[in-house]
Amino acid sequence: MKRLLIVLLITALAAPLMFANGEAEQGGQAAAKSAEWPTRPIEVIVPAGPGGDTDVNSRILAKYLEKELGQPVVVVNVGGAGGSLGSRRVLDAKPDGNTILFFHPGLLLNKLLGLVDYSFQDYKLGGLAVLDETNAFVGSAKAPYKDMRDITEASKKNPESISFATEVGSFTHLHLLAYQQAAGVKLNIVDVGGAAAKTAALLGNQIDIIGTQYGLVSDYIKSGDFHALGVMSDKRNPSFPDVPTFKEMGYDVSFTKFFYYAFPKETPDSIVETFTAALKNVVNNPDYAAEAKKTLLVTATYMTPDDTFDFLSKQEAMYKSIMGK
Repeated sequence: MKRLLIVLLITALAAPLMFANGEAEQGGQAAAKSAEWPTRPIEVIVPAGPGGDTDVNSRILAKYLEKELGQPVVVVNVGGAGGSLGSRRVLDAKPDGNTILFFHPGLLLNKLLGLVDYSFQDYKLGGLAVLDETNAFVGSAKAPYKDMRDITEASKKNPESISFATEVGSFTHLHLLAYQQAAGVKLNIVDVGGAAAKTAALLGNQIDIIGTQYGLVSDYIKSGDFHALGVMSDKRNPSFPDVPTFKEMGYDVSFTKFFYYAFPKETPDSIVETFTAALKNVVNNPDYAAEAKKTLLVTATYMTPDDTFDFLSKQEAMYKSIMGK
């Protein structure tokens, strides 16, 4: 009896502690649950077809992100409608961290052009990873045009005689608008689709000029199939120093392409923080930076979600100015 009373007394005294420990354990499990992400493969939605710079950049990054996150990072191409099909899929996805958007200025432009009713403000940003200053206009090496001054001269003599391949609502579409304003000319816009489709159209002599990233077509330039007419950076690129800038040819046109990640708006902060920590490690990894530079001539550049938001806001304001919005 005495032993029973002692047991009951110990049990009674321990009960509050057990309850408190239970609460603490539950809280710890909740924290651990959010910290457990990811527990399964992650889908990175690329709103562009395979073979373009968005696709290639995403796949290089995915390879390194897998090592940081401990789960497969699967790139899913969802092209079409200027990228809006892919961006919409992520916007409407379950906010569990397993569906992430990897995109570029196209998201901003889709909204400004009235193609969609949402933009980067409607997502939770996951950080910026890549800057690309190799935006170029490229033509056939067999064409008589040496650089953009020749294009301007020909277009003034015969407006819309020169065809320009782009995807309506894309970054290269904005490049064309800026050039036309600066040069006072008008080219014939042909919507052929994304980067790979533009390259194929130029190879097939179906188009006169394409807007693209130099790294995507450098092999064709080296082989003598293509010729770079101008690059939209503030100064000549040391990787291809013979290509003049638009500015030195008299056109105040300069653009930097950028690539960033975004989550559905309601994604828990803990998940985004885990991802951004991994992304920072990847971008600061010399092996990744070297591979990205070698493959596409891009610069590995990390920005936090807040800095990315500020950067995109400034870019949006510049685009509005160009488009007269």
